[in-house]
Amino acid sequence: MAGGLVGLLDDVAALAKLAASSIDDVAAASGRASAKAAGVVVDDTAVTPAYVQGVVADRELPIIKRIATGSLRNKLLFIVPIALLLSAIEPKIVEVILMFGGAFLCFEGAEKLYHKFSGAGHSDDAPAVIQGPEAEKEVVSSAVRTDFILSAEIMVISLKEVIDESFAQRAIILVVVALFITAIVYGLVALIVKMDDIGLSLASRESGTSQRLGRALVSGMPTLLKVLAAIGTAAMLWVGGHILVIGSHELGWDFLYDIVHGAEESVSGISAIGSTLAWLVNTALSAVVGIVVGAGIVGVVSRFHKSH
Repeated sequence: MAGGLVGLLDDVAALAKLAASSIDDVAAASGRASAKAAGVVVDDTAVTPAYVQGVVADRELPIIKRIATGSLRNKLLFIVPIALLLSAIEPKIVEVILMFGGAFLCFEGAEKLYHKFSGAGHSDDAPAVIQGPEAEKEVVSSAVRTDFILSAEIMVISLKEVIDESFAQRAIILVVVALFITAIVYGLVALIVKMDDIGLSLASRESGTSQRLGRALVSGMPTLLKVLAAIGTAAMLWVGGHILVIGSHELGWDFLYDIVHGAEESVSGISAIGSTLAWLVNTALSAVVGIVVGAGIVGVVSRFHKSH
């Protein structure tokens, strides 16, 4: 899935290049942004289906549409203008914001691991059956609030990669990315939540092949959601940790970067598989950073809650 999202953002870069003049480096910059943002996009895709669990079938797509509209409003009316303004005033602020976002991703990933292995419940993971317009409104509001954090991280990652472009070019690129990211995330979410309905429809047909495929879709839905959740958690820890490693280096604190970069260099020269090993080492060490930082924040937050 991440590879497809990377490809999508590469296409976004190409469209933005056609829309704005003299931005020959945008494709490469957006390619770097897509590799980092893909992890957040996967998590955004993995989180949203939980908000329509227990909803009657004919209300699933309308709710997703309302969440998608709220997500797009988040990006275009709040996140993009504020990010562009801050980047025009002081580009370093973008790096600081990105590191706060990276720390938040580490916290979210570590918190998910904590709840999984400690057996502690998490009330937001499985909403109750939704009934009535007021309940739907609350669910949509909750989902849009969660989306705001993830959307902000996606847009700031993208902004950082095109920070050297002109203000107008940055604005065009971010608007295009916002539109396409929202479309792909909530298109995938809609497909995921309707998969069981598609399966039931296929299972009711006369064809034996259709029936087997339909039953497989219905029975595979819980597994798919678990896999998505696991991928989302891993992506948050890796991406969050990587953001902290690179951000601390760019702000002049080289300790983490030197460790990760040195480990990469030690395996990059291996014939045929050096580049792959270097990426795996970077990913693994970034995830370790994510786990350590996230666990620390979880500990602080837990103590704060206990004291109150």
